[in-house]
Amino acid sequence: MIKSLMNLFNLFQHRFCSRFVVQSVFCFVLILAFNSIQAQRILTIDEAIANALKSNYDIILAKNDSTAAAIDNSFKKAAFYPRLNANTGIVFNDQYQKRNLANGTQREGTAKSNNLSAGIALNWTLFDGLKMFATRDKVEEFVKLGELNIKSQIVTTVSTVVTTYYNIVRQKQQLKAIEEQMSIGQVRVDLAQRKLEIGVGNKPDVLQSKVDLNAQKARQLEQQSLIFQLKGQLNRLMDIPPGDPFDVTDSIPIITNLALSDIQSAFEALNPSLQVARKNIDIANLTLKERKAERFPTVSFNSNYNFNRLDNQTVVDPFTTLLSQNSGITYGLSASIPIFNNSITKRNIQQAQLSVETQKLIYENEKFLVNHSVNRAYRDYEQNKKALALEEENILLAKENVDIILETYRLNAATLLQLRQAQQSLSDAYDRLIAARYNTKVSEIELLSLKGDLVR
Repeated sequence: MIKSLMNLFNLFQHRFCSRFVVQSVFCFVLILAFNSIQAQRILTIDEAIANALKSNYDIILAKNDSTAAAIDNSFKKAAFYPRLNANTGIVFNDQYQKRNLANGTQREGTAKSNNLSAGIALNWTLFDGLKMFATRDKVEEFVKLGELNIKSQIVTTVSTVVTTYYNIVRQKQQLKAIEEQMSIGQVRVDLAQRKLEIGVGNKPDVLQSKVDLNAQKARQLEQQSLIFQLKGQLNRLMDIPPGDPFDVTDSIPIITNLALSDIQSAFEALNPSLQVARKNIDIANLTLKERKAERFPTVSFNSNYNFNRLDNQTVVDPFTTLLSQNSGITYGLSASIPIFNNSITKRNIQQAQLSVETQKLIYENEKFLVNHSVNRAYRDYEQNKKALALEEENILLAKENVDIILETYRLNAATLLQLRQAQQSLSDAYDRLIAARYNTKVSEIELLSLKGDLVR
């Protein structure tokens, strides 16, 4: 785009600015626009990844889930601590009483009293079938699972960012190829027009050349729109406002020495999805331990300290105690022995065992899918490398062919149809070359993601 604006600027400067003062304002605006685009910052792939990792919402949500598990883990020792509860209360009593006794006497009046009570109760589970240990370990595993989920989301985000970034580079290269075709098309129009003027050409050649040039200009506009849309997608991934302009690099670097054996030997240990699946198996096993612990008795140490004070301020019965106060401590052991609970424990154990088997099946299925994806991606990677090498050679041939046909057409030794065919061959060669380069990069990104080596 910058090259096109530079050519446009030079054209207007030569044809208008030097001749007409009236066009000076237009030239000034054109210079400002060119300088603005020229100063547009280059966003590197590392910067794009860093921005996405800092602001991507999916990663932030995964971090929040991991933080929640970490908070639970910070209280994991609480399962071993006793429970201590205090209670207190005071009750005021004001009642009118009337009594007829067996000896014929009658007593009546208002009885007033207050009752103050307080107590502290301690309950400490000493043994619960080792369930508290399984619960502690399970909380720790949830923290590790959260970290793995963050890594998995980071790999997904980085893969998407890198793919989108290099798709913009690809479309930028495609735009450059279209602009090169436009320059050739303009030469075609000029040659056809000159031939027509000197009497060795014909009008249809001029018209066809202009039609082809306009078609290339239309492709240029479509390509610019596509690049703008892809930049918007990248901005969303990086959580950057759409009004922030940037440009990308011009090349797509490719790692050409990836080995299938290295990937196959490492993906089982490093692949994020397999790591998550293995961690889910560990958590399911700990849940099974918790359920099995319910078969065992629960032994607890219990202790209570109680204080009670009853103050009868006014009584009707003269034999009623005016003040009563009790305080003291009680302690002992209690055991809760499961005998029969409608087979709930047995059912829970069977469900937990089924969950373990399910998680193992999920892991084996995920391992099969990853292995299949590795082989498919590596096959695509090798095929795309071969296609890239072929198209890099082919583009040189296509360019040379266009140069030859264009020169012979200039000398009136070739037809417009031959030139159009050569130009179309060059366009197709560019399309295949750019596609092969991008497809090779996509295969490389997929292989590194499957291996678990895209983010270290």
